[in-house]
Amino acid sequence: MISKKMENMVKNGSAIRAMFEEGKKMAEKYGAENVYDFSLGNPSVEPPIEIKNAINEVLESYKPNYIHGYMLNPGYEEVRDAIAKNINKRFGTNFAAKNIVMTVGAAGGMNVIMKSLLNPGDEVVVFSPYFGEYRSYASNFDAKIVEISPDTSSFQPKLDEFEAKLTDKARIVIVNSPNNPTGVVYSEETIKKIAAILEKKQKEFGAPIYLLSDEPYRELAFDGVEVPYLTKYYNNTIVGYSFSKSLSLPGDRIGYLVIPDEAEDSENIISAAGVATRILGFVNAPSLAQLFVSKCLDAKVDVEIYNRNRELLYNALLEYGYECVKPEGAFYLFVKALEPDDKAFVAKAKEHRLLIVPGSTFGCAGYVRIAYCVDYEMIKRALPEFKKLAEEYGK
Repeated sequence: MISKKMENMVKNGSAIRAMFEEGKKMAEKYGAENVYDFSLGNPSVEPPIEIKNAINEVLESYKPNYIHGYMLNPGYEEVRDAIAKNINKRFGTNFAAKNIVMTVGAAGGMNVIMKSLLNPGDEVVVFSPYFGEYRSYASNFDAKIVEISPDTSSFQPKLDEFEAKLTDKARIVIVNSPNNPTGVVYSEETIKKIAAILEKKQKEFGAPIYLLSDEPYRELAFDGVEVPYLTKYYNNTIVGYSFSKSLSLPGDRIGYLVIPDEAEDSENIISAAGVATRILGFVNAPSLAQLFVSKCLDAKVDVEIYNRNRELLYNALLEYGYECVKPEGAFYLFVKALEPDDKAFVAKAKEHRLLIVPGSTFGCAGYVRIAYCVDYEMIKRALPEFKKLAEEYGK
């Protein structure tokens, strides 16, 4: 018999993964070319050539009991040093190797920092819509998710509601920008206002509130949009980064945490993160991945491929009568469903072999997420079905 907590998690399992698995079954039935799977944020752009070269370089410089052996729980010293220097060069910060903890992707990093910071009953504040797995991460440590309702006109955070809902139980506030599922980038003005509210509330409560910046999509921004680096605006910021999207390496599970010296109790948090990495069962981030990504910190995927997909799909859907705030980053469209029940709309889309994810999964009912990190030709094939779907609703 499984645990009560897991019973609930299994029952309310990931709608994204469920749709992805459904797509595999439909592909067998209808043929892969006739199923239009926009469910999963699985990068379609190949990793840059620097990755292959770096892997070969690491393997060719083989050292016994090094590449495949244990290292300190936070990761190889030279890898963390290289990452710190790269961040400093790009953002004008002043980090050292000690401020970096290598993690098993962004999800592993978020669980490590939550394990390090949260007590049962603490609150984790999220801005809707948000990545639904945050609920499970908080639940792992018996914390409570507090949702800030969405401003559907812009999908920038509702700051008045944010301030009103902050209590002395608030321990972590998560910011995800560019955002999954909307693709919206939180403006510098928004970040400054969030920081000011947190500074005020920290003084009021006499306890730190940590801003956790979840950044797997940082490098995927369009039209010259700048993504603010949050440690420059608020001292109690911790950054969770992943190479999954920026270098198209989701299966390699490699990322890192940045824990600045300026963060309150930083030395103990850094120590706790190292211990949490071990006791959560990761032990350390994958050794080979640590070594090869450290040689590719300035490499990039071809973001123009995603931009081309974005322009095609966004413009076509608007022409067909759908409503959507144009994304500035990531690789998602967050589209208003053509009926109030987003799950019913998703079921109707499936009749057209269109696999999309209900917005209620992200704490924002009435919308659907469409992941356009897919082949351009598949989008072209899918457009007639999106049009037929709209026509069924009188669009």
